[in-house]
Amino acid sequence: MGAYILRRLLLVIPTLFGIMVINFAVIQFAPGGPVEQMIAELRGTAVSATERISGGQGETLRAPDSGSASSGESAYRGARGLDPAIVKEIERMFGFDKPPLERFVDMMGNYLTFDFGRSFFRDRTVVELILEKMPVSISLGLWTTLLVYLISIPLGVQKAVRDGSRFDVATSAVVLIGYAIPGFLFAILLVVLFAGGSFLQWFPLRGLTSPGWAEMSFGAKIIDYFWHMALPITAMVIGGFASLTLLTKNSFLDEIGKQYVMTARAKGATESRVLYGHVFRNAMLLIIAGFPSAFIGILFTGALLIEIIFSLDGLGLLGFEAAIRRDYPVMFGTLYMFTLLGLVMQIVGDIMYTVVDPRIDFSARR
Repeated sequence: MGAYILRRLLLVIPTLFGIMVINFAVIQFAPGGPVEQMIAELRGTAVSATERISGGQGETLRAPDSGSASSGESAYRGARGLDPAIVKEIERMFGFDKPPLERFVDMMGNYLTFDFGRSFFRDRTVVELILEKMPVSISLGLWTTLLVYLISIPLGVQKAVRDGSRFDVATSAVVLIGYAIPGFLFAILLVVLFAGGSFLQWFPLRGLTSPGWAEMSFGAKIIDYFWHMALPITAMVIGGFASLTLLTKNSFLDEIGKQYVMTARAKGATESRVLYGHVFRNAMLLIIAGFPSAFIGILFTGALLIEIIFSLDGLGLLGFEAAIRRDYPVMFGTLYMFTLLGLVMQIVGDIMYTVVDPRIDFSARR
């Protein structure tokens, strides 16, 4: 097993590098980069914007008068009429005075030491931004994943055992609704019903905690925290439990029909012993082993709209805003971290296979 894990860890390096290369190359062709956005701000706010550019550098850049505007063409849209020196200064600030290959090599060299640089537009390091937004995303991802598993696995097992019964039919209708309607629509419905939309105002609609949370007692902090998380987590659970429930049911149905189950019953084993002593381990292998990947998926990709609807400032919203504003340090820094975590969690998922079923030996594969 140790040799297998080592091989997988070594494969992380070229995989991560390839993902970063592809995304960096794609971004080079995307219009509306940070230089163009700053030029657009300059065109709209003149002197104040240029002063913001040169802040802390000991000199003030000023937008030129119409008489001094350069008549030459610029590589950036909207740069006509601006002094080329200002455009060059903007490029230098954002690091675009270097060729793309040199910028990529410098970026990856810094990423090896987890130095992701500073945000173009927030004047903070990327690491600080990630650490600041992490509690919101971890809260959503962790509680949603746990609740989805705690609901879906027992429900899926019961649906498999009672396949075709009234219970199975009734719960299938609930599962179908959860499968067909996206989580963000449930979130909007919950806001309308319970967060002051049109009916009741039982739950808050902004933030992870209330003002003055630090001064509350320990018990009051816990209550306030879950009071804020109730609606977002409910929306994500409703939108995410259906697929896992169906997967659990189908896995159990597949195992229940196999020969070893019939043999166990023929030997006089109780139904509980057959179900949880024999079927459960084999049926749950794929589901339990996929827990790390499911958590990463919910943590980094499943909560964007939920964060927007409930005004939760997490990693999903951070990445979305970075993409809109072309904040490349935040974009590539979060991409690097999320990809690295995802690749590591895939290895953790393989290890979980051996924990659930020790008979699996990856090191024996050729």
